[in-house]
Amino acid sequence: MSGMGDGYVGTSQDGVRIRRLQKQREAERRKIQELKSKTASGQEQSGLLQFGSSSCEILDTAFKKETVGLVTREEYVEKRVNIRNKFEEEEKEKMLKLLQEEEELQQQKRSKKRKLKGSSRLSFAEDLDDGSDEDDGENKSSGNLRYAKLGKDPSVETNFLPDSEREAEEQAERERLKKQWIREQEQIKNEPLQITYSYWDGTGHRRVIQVRKGDAIGNFLRAVQQQLAPDFREIRTTSVENLLYVKEDLIIPHQHSFYELIINKARGKSGPLFHFDVHEDVRTIADATIEKDESHAGKVVERHWYEKNKHIFPASRWEIYDPTKKWERYTVHGD
Repeated sequence: MSGMGDGYVGTSQDGVRIRRLQKQREAERRKIQELKSKTASGQEQSGLLQFGSSSCEILDTAFKKETVGLVTREEYVEKRVNIRNKFEEEEKEKMLKLLQEEEELQQQKRSKKRKLKGSSRLSFAEDLDDGSDEDDGENKSSGNLRYAKLGKDPSVETNFLPDSEREAEEQAERERLKKQWIREQEQIKNEPLQITYSYWDGTGHRRVIQVRKGDAIGNFLRAVQQQLAPDFREIRTTSVENLLYVKEDLIIPHQHSFYELIINKARGKSGPLFHFDVHEDVRTIADATIEKDESHAGKVVERHWYEKNKHIFPASRWEIYDPTKKWERYTVHGD
């Protein structure tokens, strides 16, 4: 192989790379020599540049050379201004030239990167491409090299990477599930609910009425008023706002719904608030670890009667329902 010693042992690619490095070093050596020559010639032409001299010293030196003998004040000032302008123009030309060379160098680097990115993704592609340009004959003798483009590896996990299509699919799935859940809850709210209650005026008058699970307590009391009006004169003359619904010793405000009590598994002082029938806890074996499963009939009370008798049992146990308050155990006597 030309340019190699007899004792050299290596592949043709190694030889190509060695020649490329030798040419690069030779080009850099020539470039350095050219810069030195330009610097020396610039110093000779201008006669102003001196190593370690400031701009003021250079201007003074040039002005002394130009000013010989007696001159008028106007000529003195004019020569001084001309020399300064000439010096500034030369400095600007040098700066522009340096900027242009730097821009050309950056442009060459960008074009080389684009060429490397478009041709191959191999880390040593630049070496191979330069070698083929330098010695095309040897590459033809050793065979044409072909490089396939590298693609994605399907076995690599990429779920953690951002993916607009996957995110759009997930958002669509969330919306579908949300609509499905809302539709199911509306179906639950429309289901019929049979409620056993007792109109309480000191004694109990038990009735049964059917409403929807989504109805509010106010709607339930309006239906109760219509049911009780034929039998109780005081119910006919009162308004729905003056009726109270008491369930498990808690006064349920009118804005709450049966659906809310059921879905939250609400608890009262003496039993669960999500059962609206009447049943007792019948056990053959007592077990203190298992909570009693009893449900009592809710009471419908006129507000005037409650205000008059709230210091007497059972009204003395009643209090306003608070969703944030938790009852750990059920009691039927005391506070």
